Amino acid sequence: MFICITSNSATAQTVESLVMPGEVVQGHADIETECSSCHKLFSRSDQNALCLDCHEDVASDINAGLGFHGRSADLKAEQCASCHTDHAGRNADISGLDEETFDHGLADFELLGKHTDASCDGCHEPGEKHRNAPDTCDSCHSDDDVHEGHLGSGCADCHNPGDWTDTEFDHSTTDFSLDGKHSEVECLSCHADQTHQDTPTTCFGCHAKDDVHEGRSGEQCDTCHNPSSWTDASFDHAKNTEFPLEGKHAMLSCSDCHSEDPFDDVMQMDCVSCHLEDDDHEGHNGAECEICHSSEEWAVSIFDHARSTDFVLKASHTTVACVDCHVDPIYEISPGNQCSSCHLDDEPHGRQLGEQCGDCHDESQWLDVPFFDHDFVRFPLLGKHHEKECDSCHESQEFQETDSECIGCHLEDDPHNGTFEDDCSSCHNPVAWDLWLFDHNAQTDFALNGAHVNVACDDCHRSSLASMMKTGDRCADCHRSDDVHDSEFGPDCSRCHSDASFEDVRSLQ
Repeated sequence: MFICITSNSATAQTVESLVMPGEVVQGHADIETECSSCHKLFSRSDQNALCLDCHEDVASDINAGLGFHGRSADLKAEQCASCHTDHAGRNADISGLDEETFDHGLADFELLGKHTDASCDGCHEPGEKHRNAPDTCDSCHSDDDVHEGHLGSGCADCHNPGDWTDTEFDHSTTDFSLDGKHSEVECLSCHADQTHQDTPTTCFGCHAKDDVHEGRSGEQCDTCHNPSSWTDASFDHAKNTEFPLEGKHAMLSCSDCHSEDPFDDVMQMDCVSCHLEDDDHEGHNGAECEICHSSEEWAVSIFDHARSTDFVLKASHTTVACVDCHVDPIYEISPGNQCSSCHLDDEPHGRQLGEQCGDCHDESQWLDVPFFDHDFVRFPLLGKHHEKECDSCHESQEFQETDSECIGCHLEDDPHNGTFEDDCSSCHNPVAWDLWLFDHNAQTDFALNGAHVNVACDDCHRSSLASMMKTGDRCADCHRSDDVHDSEFGPDCSRCHSDASFEDVRSLQ
């Protein structure tokens, strides 16, 4: 039998129809007579392109690397016909899908968690293409949505297929980040109806029933409290008020200064507004307590006397209490800068030395005299006087009353018993009392010559100096009791005798 084949397409189509191996599947029935829709004459390698021209969704998956055809590496070099055999009859299933062995990981929906236990027909409707199965949570679980659709279709933002009740929602992606204790709270504690609609975002919105202030402090709870610890008040007094809490103030509780309605309190900032009853100065020192006191230690004064006054406190003055100098009221009475302003009652000199106490004393040792130079007064300390203690001469501190004459101090030491009156310096000097020097020839009208030179003073001076000065200069005035002539030759002994030797007698010529 001969078959004539020409180049006429109609003739060729008829011939192909004559050799068709069988009926095509129901999906291709409408093009069964159009062989060229699926076949290219004498070119099997071009057949895939014809398949994909019609099956655009599959072609799109392959190009995008999605779906079973785009994800399966084994299919890239295969012909469509290797899996999907046509001409097998109208009712033939040419998908080649084995639901028991199909790797769902090659699809666009990997089966995880509870989904691995689900039956295929639970998601894939009979008669529908498997690729048309829903791939969003709400597509299958809309009837189970306790949120009633208010949260949209992004169920995976909170839930996972392993355990639907185990949520992993990142609350920081909302306008209310869960910080501190909020991170430990169950969702239903705030979202009672699970619709998440109209959920309050303010502290007072949820914690009004816990407000120990009963609304008196307003609704801005976060001004004082924080979610880490509700009882740990974190109010920044320095930033939110004009009064930083420093020193002892930082240890106070709010109620120590504020009433039960703290935000309505009008507080004064000066110390006396709170400490008026504690003011030991009874208001005399004004209201600027911070000049002397600090919040660190109220009892310790920080007043800078050197910077704030004209009187610098040195040495012993630094340890003196304010009230020792400043009799109430402190700022109304100034003691002055003179020592006598404060020490007049302690002044032992009978006000004889004036008010320049600093000429002799300083603040370190008031009783020790570090500066006084006795050489600048009417009685310089010479010789042995320089070694004496002050109280050896000064029985009291009224120094001007001290006698500057020798006899004033040495009366009891006078071996002459007053014979030479009070002018001790005529013979003695302060270098050494026993090194006396008196020039009888120069200092008196009676020169000592001859034997008189070796005569002791008290051999002649047996009475007071005043009475001795009345004695004449004749020998008999002193030697009358020695006159063996009983005055027969008169009182002029020098006619026969001389002061060189009384025994030698000159002859009278």
